Formats: sequence, C-alpha cells, structure tokens
Amino acid sequence: MTAYTEPHFNNEAAARATLERILWPSGPVCPHCGVIGHAYPQKSRPGVWRCAEAACRKDFTVTMKTVMERSHIPLHKWLLGFHLFTASKKGFSAHQLHRTLGITYRSAWFMAHRIREAMATGGLKPLTPLGGSGKIVEADETYFGRTSEPKPLKRPRTTPYTKKGWKDKGAARAIVALVERGGNVRTFHVAHADKETVGGIVAANIAHESRLHTDESRLYTEIGELFGTHETVKHSVGEYVRDDVHTNSAEGYFSIFKRGMRGVYQHCREKHLHRYLAEYDFRYNHRIALGYNDGDRAALAVKNAAGKRLTYRQPH
Repeated sequence: MTAYTEPHFNNEAAARATLERILWPSGPVCPHCGVIGHAYPQKSRPGVWRCAEAACRKDFTVTMKTVMERSHIPLHKWLLGFHLFTASKKGFSAHQLHRTLGITYRSAWFMAHRIREAMATGGLKPLTPLGGSGKIVEADETYFGRTSEPKPLKRPRTTPYTKKGWKDKGAARAIVALVERGGNVRTFHVAHADKETVGGIVAANIAHESRLHTDESRLYTEIGELFGTHETVKHSVGEYVRDDVHTNSAEGYFSIFKRGMRGVYQHCREKHLHRYLAEYDFRYNHRIALGYNDGDRAALAVKNAAGKRLTYRQPH
C-alpha cells in the first residue's frame, strides 16, 4: 500500500482519528481549560467533544488552537499536505499543492504557510544551545535575494568581499546558519550580518565548551575567543578542509536551501523568508541520517501544530 492510498489521506473519519491519536496521545485535551481525558463526544456532531469539567462544559475539536483551526479544507487533505511538505527534500510549491489536493491556489498558498508555522521551533521554552564538550559547531553566513528596500551599510567598505553573491551587501538578505556536526541546524534571517549581530547569535546559541569552526571572516574573530577552540579554514586561498576542520555541513545546508528556493519556490518576499528557513531547518533536523522517515516527520509536524495559529491577515 502506497502512502497516498492510506485511509487517513482519503477518508475524513480516518483523518480525524489519526489527528486525535497524534495530538491527544493521553485522551482528548480541552483547549479551553487544559484538562486531559475528561470529555465526551457529541454523537450528533462528529468530531466535536464536550468538556466534562463542571466549570468549563465547552465544546471543542482536535483542530482547535492549531494551525488547522477554522479551516474549510478537509482534514485528509491537511494530512496529505503535511506529508508532502515533510517528504520533499527541497520543498513543495503552492501551485503543485493546489493541483495535487484539488484546492484553490490561494487556499494552497495559505495552507503551505500554516504548515511552515507548524514546522517552526522555539516558542515559550528557550532553545537548548547547540554543541557541547567535544562537539563541533559550524557557523557561516550567506546572502539570498534582494531586500524589499535596500538597507544602507553601517559603514562604507573599501575592500572587496571574499564571498560570491551581491556586491552590494546592503541590498541582500543575510542568513546566518549554525550547524552542529552530525546534528541540527539553526538559521537566522538578520537585517545586517555584522560583527555585533552575528556574534550575539553565536554566543547565545552555541555551548561555549564546543569547538567552533568558521571560515576566515572577521565576523567570528572576537566571539571565537569564548569557545573551547575556534578553528578556521581560509577559503580565499582555496583551503576548504584541514583535517576535521571545515564548514562543509553549513555549506551543504545552504546548497539544499538555495536549490529549493530557486528551483521550487523561485520567489519569496522577505517578510516570509523566516518561514521558509523554518521549513528547511525542520527537514534537516529530522533527516534520515538522524533516524527519521517521512511518516515520522509528518507526525512531528502535525504534533507541532498544536498551540499555534496563523490567520490570513496576521502580521508577519
């Protein structure tokens, strides 16, 4: 049986049962009062539950207070959308989604952004620093696309940049990536990839006992002193690997990201860039090499949808 013929991709009741199993592993959870396992189904309204707590007694469904709340798209199409996004290494366009699911392009575009919102990490809990004792974390930055309104450089530059790309960095979208060797990635879209901004990101997101690997950029010279060791490779003279010192993991992530953005999505407004980064981060952090398959990724994305909302006119 192929993935697309499974019942929860074609039947609404099976899709709802699958969502309830993923989002409510210990029984129905009332989104109003938070009580777990103390609710009963409304027989006359399939999928609707009523909280049995005397102080609450409110109705709810499994999609309430998730990215799927108040959506008119059938649940089995939502589950297929989650599967397609998490199984496609370089992304899945809204046009392809609307053709595959048989929904309008506008609905597919909004659905895609809500799935990306579910893929995003972070929230109220602080993220655990990358790396640790004996572990290697690579830090690198890249530039992708032009900003809506070119930002002036903080100070004039008289020497050429060593990295390929936009010559006017003030008109380019800067992205900083931190990659734990053999582990997870964490990316940031920043207004300016300057020493202060990049240094703050590196200091706050990498355990200081880690080995920090970067290229020869002066962005990391001072902040590198915080770490157990700071080792660099000099790309400007053709050095890319020296023993186990390199930034190839970060470069590999950027390669996947740019191939997908240029080949699949082709265009992205700057205000949406952080959502696309969240999408690529999620797939990278749950890749096959770390023990995840397509089904695992889809289930995790659905689970992450809880407690998140994204409305059509919500500020970005």
